[in-house]
Parts: sequence; structure tokens; C-alpha cells
Amino acid sequence: MPFAHTRLFVRLLCFGLATLLGSVGVWAQAPVPTLTTVASLDVPRYMGTWYEVAKFPNRFQKMCVRNTQATYSLQADGTVSVVNRCTASDGTSKEAEGAARQIGSATSPKLQVRFAPAWLSFLPMVWGNYWVIDLDPNYRWVAVSEPEREFLWILSRTPQMEPAAYQALLVRLVTSGFDTGKLEISPHGK
Repeated sequence: MPFAHTRLFVRLLCFGLATLLGSVGVWAQAPVPTLTTVASLDVPRYMGTWYEVAKFPNRFQKMCVRNTQATYSLQADGTVSVVNRCTASDGTSKEAEGAARQIGSATSPKLQVRFAPAWLSFLPMVWGNYWVIDLDPNYRWVAVSEPEREFLWILSRTPQMEPAAYQALLVRLVTSGFDTGKLEISPHGK
């Protein structure tokens, strides 16, 4: 083999071994526990305004720089009206209107939310999972995610959570398989 081909062969061999060893390392990692929700959710009690305390960054909230909040209103047909608001970097207020529906029993903590037009609601892909995974017994704060843990929101009835409650929640989220280092604090104020 010419020298140049030998170097290429060695590099490819090393790359293949590194890939194999990396895969073995992935196999050796502890499995992430299945995401669990709270036992039950009192949907009427959940209604009202919630302020975003922290979130995993996501593409659909990129324009929001502060004052992010969600207002939920129970509708006569049992669905929930969702209005998300925030302030953009140029100081303008942004708003997104959507709907939510409960999945399962009347106390199920699993909901689905859509922000697509109502006429598209028959399409499964317009609905996103909204699972209540941790909730203050007095409904003062909540953690919401979905089975893949790609999204996470921490919401509170006030713009800030008590530090001790927030830190205790972070510990529980880590135990539930979340990388809390990805959380981005959501500022409130002018």
C-alpha cells in the first residue's frame, strides 16, 4: 500500500473504532426513566394566568425576551382557550392564541395543545403534548413537559418563584431525567 493510502486506512480504522467505542459508551449509560406526571389535575383550578419562570429554549419562543405568560380559560365544551403573551426585543407585545384538550379522565394531567388554526385540529401533528409533571399542592407553580423531554417550562402564579421551592423543583427534575443546565431564566419587568 502506498504511504498516503496507509495513512487514510489508519485514519478510517481509528474513526471506526472511535465510533464503535462511542456507541458502546452510549449503551453503557443508565436509561432515562419514563416521564411521569402528577397523579391528577384539577383543570378548573389550573385556569388563570401563569408566568414563565424558566424554560428550555425553543424555536417558537425565540422572539420573546421578557414578560412571558400564559392565560388559560375553560370553555363550555370542556376545552381550554390558551393565550400566550410576551415582550419582543423591539418592545412590542407578541400574542399566540391556541386551544388545549385533556387526554383521558377528567383529572388527567395530560393535555394536548395546538396553536394551528381550528380547521386543522383534525390533524394529529398540530397537537403537542402538555404534561403536568410537577405541581405545587396549592397550584402556585407547575412544571410542564412532554414524553421526550425536549421541552420544559416552569410556570408560577407570580413572576418569580420562592428560591427554596425552585431549587427543590430542580432537584426533582434532575431525578426525572432532565438536564436542568439547559434551563433559561425568563425575565419579567419593563
